[in-house]
Amino acid sequence: MGETDEYGKTERAGRTDRAWIEVDRGNLLHNVSELQRICGGKCALMPAVKANAYGHGDVIVSRILQEAGIQDYCVASVDEGIRLRRAGISGQILILGYTHPDAFPELKDYRLTQTAVDLDYAGKISAYYGNSIAVHVGVDTGMHRLGIPYDRTDLVEKVWALPGIRVTGVFSHLCVSDGLTEAEDRYTREQIKRFDHVTEYLRAKGIAGFQTHIQGSYGILNYPEYSYNLARPGIALYGCLSSAADRVRAEVSLKPVLSLKARVACVKDLPAGEAAGYGLTYTAETVRRTAIVTAGYADGIPRSLSNRGQAIVRGRKVPVIGRICMDQLTLDVTDAPGVSSGDEVIFIGEEGGNRLTAEDMAEAAGTITNEILSRLGNRPGRLEV
Repeated sequence: MGETDEYGKTERAGRTDRAWIEVDRGNLLHNVSELQRICGGKCALMPAVKANAYGHGDVIVSRILQEAGIQDYCVASVDEGIRLRRAGISGQILILGYTHPDAFPELKDYRLTQTAVDLDYAGKISAYYGNSIAVHVGVDTGMHRLGIPYDRTDLVEKVWALPGIRVTGVFSHLCVSDGLTEAEDRYTREQIKRFDHVTEYLRAKGIAGFQTHIQGSYGILNYPEYSYNLARPGIALYGCLSSAADRVRAEVSLKPVLSLKARVACVKDLPAGEAAGYGLTYTAETVRRTAIVTAGYADGIPRSLSNRGQAIVRGRKVPVIGRICMDQLTLDVTDAPGVSSGDEVIFIGEEGGNRLTAEDMAEAAGTITNEILSRLGNRPGRLEV
């Protein structure tokens, strides 16, 4: 079944598991190439590998990226950064969010770069360790989340004046760059203008040597004419858009990196008039052939897909019937002849000319692809293919 390594992750053999995730190295590297092409040669990619690399497996993904020459990464927490360091990931690892001061020693020990979420927080970092900790200053250009307000350039400048603090970057977040309406376009360009105002102010004050970044996936794909030192691709890196309905301005070919699979445990007939599953929410109108599958909501398949999800078995799309359980679910395989115990079941992926995407699952579940992928559990093994 695999071995547990020194950084605490069980990398299973995958296909012998009850449920598993396949990570396509070739597709990941293809997406890297596409995004780098759009960003241009002067901009380096800083992939978002937070939330277990959007469910793909942060160590697997980061090792592939590092072998491909990627030197910068961003995560959400100090624990995610430590995990990557223990797995041998070098280069810059930026923590995009807040780290409690009690964990500041780990920032130093693992050479992690911390976001200064405001001036007061930057002062706390300086008071603890001074220039032992690298910092990127967050600037709020209109998302009204973390960061120093863009119109308080005096406060941004003060971060550099803190005793011994080592500021290596300035960044912000775009909040509507995924939309293409006139209002969304106007607001995004205003955010970029505000960000440029801050960086130009700093340079006019003689402050230099810091990296700049504001574009995530949609910032790259919808505003490719802008270029900074770094760009932070997330969902696009993994070959997806947040919604199947999303459209982007850049000409890009993205390939899905992840497949989610499980096994048929047993096959049985459900007599006409009989109900199945918790709550008996599905009743067979005629005799139905059913397959019990070794995956459930603890493996990342949303319970909201009960009686509405789909899977692929023996190259055919079949429906989920009844409520999805923690560890199992039921498929109606009446129209997929020959299904038997041990057969592979695909929830995200393709076979026999049929395909189910993370966007499909998200749409059926009433959410976005980012949530579907990032909530895939740790129980399924990850397998590089």
